[in-house]
Amino acid sequence: MSSSPSMTERAAQHMVRPPPPVAGPALEAVPALARCENCPHRAERFAVGRCTPQNACIQVRNGRLNDAFLSRNPECAEDCLHDLFWERRAIAVRYAPLESVSSLINDPDEVVRRAVASRLPVAELPALIGDPDREVRVTLASRLPAEHLSALIEDSDYLVRLLVAQRLPLGELRRLAHDSDSEVRKAVARRLPAFALRLLRDDPEPQVRTIVASRGLLETRVGLLNDPDWLVRLRAAVRVPLEYLAPLADDPEEDIRNLVARRLAGDPLDNDLDEDDPCSSS
Repeated sequence: MSSSPSMTERAAQHMVRPPPPVAGPALEAVPALARCENCPHRAERFAVGRCTPQNACIQVRNGRLNDAFLSRNPECAEDCLHDLFWERRAIAVRYAPLESVSSLINDPDEVVRRAVASRLPVAELPALIGDPDREVRVTLASRLPAEHLSALIEDSDYLVRLLVAQRLPLGELRRLAHDSDSEVRKAVARRLPAFALRLLRDDPEPQVRTIVASRGLLETRVGLLNDPDWLVRLRAAVRVPLEYLAPLADDPEEDIRNLVARRLAGDPLDNDLDEDDPCSSS
C-alpha cells in the first residue's frame, strides 16, 4: 500500500517543486541564506539571540531553520499560516494559537492538513472527514470522538478502518465484522462481546477464527473443534470442557493429540496455549 510522502521527503524535494499558483512575489526569489540587514526581526529578535541566519531563520525556505525560529518565537507563527511555502505553513500550525489553526482545514497541501488534523480541537475534527489524504484520515481515526467514528467505517484505507475498529463503540462494532481486510476483522474479534463472536465463526482467515476459538462462548468453541485449520482446532481444544475432547484424541495433528492427552491427564498447559489472544503479536 502506498502513502503520501512524509514532511522530510517533501522537504528534500522542495528545490524542484514549483511554487503554488498564488499571487505575490515568486518563491524562488528567496535567497538560500537570509540577509539580516533589512530583516524585520533584526532589532527585536536577532539582537537578543532569538534568530540567526545559520540556525533559526524564518526568511529562508528551509524547514529546519523555520522550525527553530518558530520554536523560539511562537508569537510569529500565526503570521506564517498563509505563507507561500507549504512547509512553513505546516510548521506554523504547530506553534500557532489553536483558534487560528482551523483556517487551514482546506489548505491545498496535504502535509499542512496533516498538521492541522493533529492540532485541531476535537470538536472541530469532523470538518476533516472525507479529506482525500490517507494520513489526515488516519489521524482522524485516532482523535475523533467515538460518536463520529462511524463516518469512517467504509473508508477506502484499511489502516483507517483498523483504527476505527479499535475505538468504535461496541454497539456498532459488528458493522466491521465482514470487512475486506483480515487485520480489521482480527481487531473486531478481539473486542466483540463473546456472544457476538458467532458472526466470525466462519471467517475465511484462520487467525480470526483462532481468536474466536479463544474468546467465544462454549457453543462457538465446540463448533470450531472441527475447523479445517489445525491451529483453530488446537485453540478450541484448550478452551472446551473435557467431555468434548474425545473426538480429537485421533486428530491427524500430533500437537492436538498431545494436548488432548495432557488435558485428560490433568497436566498443566504451557502459558502460550492458555493465552486469550494467540494472535496479539501477529
